[in-house]
Amino acid sequence: MLEEISMKSVLDVILPKLLPSHVAFRTIKHEGKSDLEKSIPIKLRAFQTPNTYFVILRDKDSGDCIKIKENLSALCREAGRPDTLVRIVCHELESWFLGDLEAVGKAFHSEGIEELQNKAKFRDPDRLANPAQELRRLVGKYQKLAGSKAISRYMSFDNNRSHSYMVFLEGLRKLIAKAETKVQSS
Repeated sequence: MLEEISMKSVLDVILPKLLPSHVAFRTIKHEGKSDLEKSIPIKLRAFQTPNTYFVILRDKDSGDCIKIKENLSALCREAGRPDTLVRIVCHELESWFLGDLEAVGKAFHSEGIEELQNKAKFRDPDRLANPAQELRRLVGKYQKLAGSKAISRYMSFDNNRSHSYMVFLEGLRKLIAKAETKVQSS
């Protein structure tokens, strides 16, 4: 369950590469934070298919990461799904892209952009207050949806400076392992 369409476009590209081939997934986009939060209890209660797991992904923007995650986790518990993986993108999705400037360079055919990764500004992209603006500075033609589709094709699963991206991947890998263990023991 995703805050917006550009998150869907990224996950629709990276999940098939991460998930075992026998695992099906569905990405459900929402029209912003409030739409996502209203939808959580409804969708979590409605999906009763065995061996179904949920992941909720939302931008931090200028909010408090801990409070946002607590609020989303509380919605999941109230809906009877305390096992839902909740992850917050710090500050916004473009932080993940700035964490992998090699992918940005490949997507936009910008030679040498990856060399900026070791500059202080891009070593910890989650700290940038406006990563979308930074990405536009680097790649003038960046647009949210088209850019997310282009960049996600090249994103690394092991070498990204965005801590929130790596935490998302780690949580997803643990969820996959948990699901595999549950299926094997049934």
